[in-house]
Amino acid sequence: MTSRKRMSLMPAVALAALSALVAVPTLSMGRLHAAPVTRYAHVTVQSGDTLWSIASAHLASGSIQERIDEIVRVNHLHGASLVPGEHIRVPE
Repeated sequence: MTSRKRMSLMPAVALAALSALVAVPTLSMGRLHAAPVTRYAHVTVQSGDTLWSIASAHLASGSIQERIDEIVRVNHLHGASLVPGEHIRVPE
């Protein structure tokens, strides 16, 4: 009969424990940051309204062009034309 050597699980267990000792503190150091809450004014487009007029009416600071770009982005607009009665969101 030939004798077989038994494989020990001890090296695998030791490696797993060492990995946990390194990984757990590293993972716990990370912080999650929530995106700031964006508030919107809900505007119903009136006859004669333009993106410029709406943006300038809701501008507290910054440039009107940046506000127009935000309005276009959040409303998924594909052009500058607005339709009276249309509802849009304007970031505040």
